Amino acid sequence: MAKEVEIVPAGRFKQQCLALIDRVSITHEPILISKRGKPLAKLVPVDSQRDIEARILEHLRSGEGGMLVDEKTFLGPTSDIAGWRER
Repeated sequence: MAKEVEIVPAGRFKQQCLALIDRVSITHEPILISKRGKPLAKLVPVDSQRDIEARILEHLRSGEGGMLVDEKTFLGPTSDIAGWRER
């Protein structure tokens, strides 16, 4: 079951924005920011390239996705596959 996204009123966000940013960075759980009960913005964590690659590989290893090439080729330089050469 997916965890429900927390909704934070804009006034509270204004008062606690640095703490909320730190929390999202640590927990990787987004926060919706609302005004008068209507969600207007979403605070989400920024993933590093390494985090993104690790998440993709984990999904592929767990069988949630399929690869057309082996892992080494997938992570290798594209220039080798395309036949480009450095000058």
